[in-house]
Amino acid sequence: MLVAVVLGFIFALLVPFFSRFTKRAISLVYPLIPLFLFLYFLGFLEKIKSEGQILFHYNWVPSLGIDLSFRLDGLSLLFALMITGIGTLVFAYTANYLKGHQYLDRFYGYLSMFMASMLGVVLSDNLMSMFIFWELTSISSYFLIGFNNDDPASRKSALTALSITGFGGLVMLSGIILLQVVGGSYSFTELLNSSEIIKNSNSYGWIIALMFVGAFTKSAQFPFHFWLPGAMKAPTPVSTYLHSATMVKAGIYLLARFTPLLGDTIWWNSTLVTVGAITMVYAAIHSVFRVDLKGILAYSTISALGILVFLIGIGTEKSLLAAGIFILAHALYKAALFLITGIIDHETGSRDVSKLAGLQKVMMPVAIAGFLAALSSAGLPFLLGFISKEVMYEATLQLGNWALILTALAVLTKILLLVAGFWAGIKPFTGNLPSEFNKAHMPSPLLWVPPLLLGFLSLGFGMFPFFIQESLIQPVFSSISGSDTTIELKLWHGFNLVLLLSVLTLVSGGLLYFFLKPSKALIEKTFKFEVISPQNIIENGSNLFGSFARFWTRFFQNGYLRNYVITILAFLTLLMAYRLFGEVNIYIDWEQISTVSYYEAIVVLMMIISIIFAISTNSRTTAIVALGVVGFANCLFFIFYSAPDLAMTQFSIDTLTVLLFMLVLVKLPKNKSFSSKGMKFRDAFLSLTFGVLIAILTLEVFEEPSSSEVSKYFADNAYLLAKGRNVVNVILVDYRGFDTMIETVVLVIAAAGVFSLMKLDLNPSKKDL
Repeated sequence: MLVAVVLGFIFALLVPFFSRFTKRAISLVYPLIPLFLFLYFLGFLEKIKSEGQILFHYNWVPSLGIDLSFRLDGLSLLFALMITGIGTLVFAYTANYLKGHQYLDRFYGYLSMFMASMLGVVLSDNLMSMFIFWELTSISSYFLIGFNNDDPASRKSALTALSITGFGGLVMLSGIILLQVVGGSYSFTELLNSSEIIKNSNSYGWIIALMFVGAFTKSAQFPFHFWLPGAMKAPTPVSTYLHSATMVKAGIYLLARFTPLLGDTIWWNSTLVTVGAITMVYAAIHSVFRVDLKGILAYSTISALGILVFLIGIGTEKSLLAAGIFILAHALYKAALFLITGIIDHETGSRDVSKLAGLQKVMMPVAIAGFLAALSSAGLPFLLGFISKEVMYEATLQLGNWALILTALAVLTKILLLVAGFWAGIKPFTGNLPSEFNKAHMPSPLLWVPPLLLGFLSLGFGMFPFFIQESLIQPVFSSISGSDTTIELKLWHGFNLVLLLSVLTLVSGGLLYFFLKPSKALIEKTFKFEVISPQNIIENGSNLFGSFARFWTRFFQNGYLRNYVITILAFLTLLMAYRLFGEVNIYIDWEQISTVSYYEAIVVLMMIISIIFAISTNSRTTAIVALGVVGFANCLFFIFYSAPDLAMTQFSIDTLTVLLFMLVLVKLPKNKSFSSKGMKFRDAFLSLTFGVLIAILTLEVFEEPSSSEVSKYFADNAYLLAKGRNVVNVILVDYRGFDTMIETVVLVIAAAGVFSLMKLDLNPSKKDL
């Protein structure tokens, strides 16, 4: 299993080496990778049907509870089959769609990395490893969405998608960590046994809120939905793969996976129903205001994702069954519609649905695929979309007092999605072929076979649902619901209210399709609401934050070293003042402090006089010499208290520092301005305050009980272990040798920087005069 998950990463790394020999072979070999994985996962159908789940465990970081554990059950198997199955078709489709592209090999590398990341997300049993794969999907999708990197719009769309999904992933990480703290494990299988403990904990609300942000951002739920239409700037294979069957459904997978663990509470169900309902209606309305085929499909995808969140939120067995069926149905017909859109754009150079018509005359197999996909989207009988729609209506009608409202919202959404599906899958092929598209012709089989195959799968599974009932949908339902209830998929449920609603959906949607014509005038009516759109609000907030960040940076990172030092000292002063006077009762036993001798007083007086000289003089040389005297006076204190080795070390450092400063001063320009009286007063006040607080802190330390175990250890072992009698030197050179080495490296780097500044000629023009 581990090899299956990382295989995509391996081949992504090998792409640069393969492309050196032949780029043509890459397009022939690479589709075999997802095909091999599809057949591999297909072999688990019977085993999952009989056993329910299979666990794989590989140690990774056991000390932190992080393992490469994989859980294969009905839900993860369904997603694995979609990722690899649709991936196979997309890889093959890409071979012709991007034929001759300069960076075709790079594109396949990105696709492979994304496929592996998605497999890691849906198969991981360890939540921390799942998060790592989750973030890898965001990173790899960033490369795919921004593949046309010479287009500013593509770069912006990629950055927007990465920002939204990356932000959601980091928030979700907090939820995962909190879940581990409460549940005691990162393993989803182990956490299932702690479900009631987690739900009854005080952290439950925070856990689900953090998880919701991660799921909603990835699956483009309102108000985070706007990144997905922007991501349509990517090539069609990307739109097909990421935005119909894989990436955008990662959030749906997360919610479905956590339903048995965190679901069945009012906060979980109410939030998902509310967000899902708003998203599905809002996006469905937007889909019929678009004229660009990708725009229509983008908003209809958001609406479909809203339906899935809505169904998971309802939380009944019928709704969870409807969600399981709709995940598959939507992946089949939406992937087909995206591929068809790519063919139309490839052959006509246009995606404007108000201009496209009559293409069935030149590409009949593509038209058949479009009809099947659109009819499945509409929920026509004998197609898989019909079964999912019927079960969804059954689920909403069982909700008691809320049945009328929620069923009405579901019907309205399906009517609008019928129109959007017909515009994308039927309208471009019916009517008379415009003269501007006379040059359109039948594309390569690599382009039209994949959508046609997806269309026939929608038809086959819809006509004969028993093919997937026990082998696929039953395990999916059991994984999501945690129930052992046996399901039954059938086309005919008798004459009932559900059938009436289905007929109402088809008739109303059909009439709306015939009377509502796509036009740019429709989309222009939405422009007046752009000011209050989530995208505009979030982008304005982002710009405001950017302005604040620029102000903050200019204010603190202004290029003046003295300001940096003042900021640091001021912060430390406030921190220590709060710590000493806000929370701690200061007590100093003055009786334990020895009396000050006359020679100590003389040294202190020398230091005070030197400091006064340093801060009052206008000469840099005088200031440096005065500070050197302070350092030398400090050496005398080490001698007074029987530390001659420290005194010699300090003496050497101060001497070297003074010399270095003097050498640097020779190359510096003459000081033309000095600090004002106000600045001197500020610096003096800050320095005195900081010094007094340090003195108080030092005196307070004397009152704390001390332990000499560490000192005794070094004194006893300095000579035995390091062969040195100077304990301080032994500590610096042996016991903390790496620390000393790194400090030395830092000093060397600083010296190199100073030397380069000394050599810098700020006014080279003077040499020419």
